Amino acid sequence: MKFEVCAVNIQSALAAQRAGAHRIELCSALDVGGLTPSLGLIRAAVQALEIPVHVLIRPREGDFCYSDLELEIMLEDIRLCREAGAAGVVVGALTEDGPLDLPKMKAMKAAAGDLDITCHRAFDFTPDPAEALEQLIAMGFGRVLSSGQSDSAYEGRFLLKKMVQQADNRIAVMPGAGVDAENIRSIVEVTGACDFHFTGKKKVRASEGSDISGLNAWHWESDESIIRRILVAA
Repeated sequence: MKFEVCAVNIQSALAAQRAGAHRIELCSALDVGGLTPSLGLIRAAVQALEIPVHVLIRPREGDFCYSDLELEIMLEDIRLCREAGAAGVVVGALTEDGPLDLPKMKAMKAAAGDLDITCHRAFDFTPDPAEALEQLIAMGFGRVLSSGQSDSAYEGRFLLKKMVQQADNRIAVMPGAGVDAENIRSIVEVTGACDFHFTGKKKVRASEGSDISGLNAWHWESDESIIRRILVAA
């Protein structure tokens, strides 16, 4: 099995590597589902880690229906990831009706070139997951991150099982969302998946300062011991 840890800062990325993760998904703004991290963080992670760094390409919070201008921003971010030495990118775009936005997805796949490319949880909003999975396979995507169109991968484990069976090793189906040491074994057994995504995070408060609306004195950080427990439980 392969384990991907979602890391939002350099401390989290290093903790994931020490704990035995196989790669990281690097992002920022975890509380809004993740956004593209800074170029400085991307470069620092690539330089500091021996495991592959995959970068989330998402220019804003909210839905996954992007304008042409937003697409240009994402294509530029992909180019910068390539130059920084990232091993992969994580992308997704939908039409207003819900299906994958194939022209934008193909443009991002082309921009990624030989980088490993994953479709993120935009997939979970598609009205026909079986069709969307075939579209990703046809475009040459290597992996799809999904909660089985549920709030968590545990709740969506039976759809994830169907996806793994449909994929038939043509694309990796990677359960993610709410994966922890208490439920990962059940997700493994039901889905038959070989890739898993989680954060293993905890709140870190470095000072005794009070929280102000929009300015918290704490931050999320992946914890080495939590990650290790998840890996052992799997």
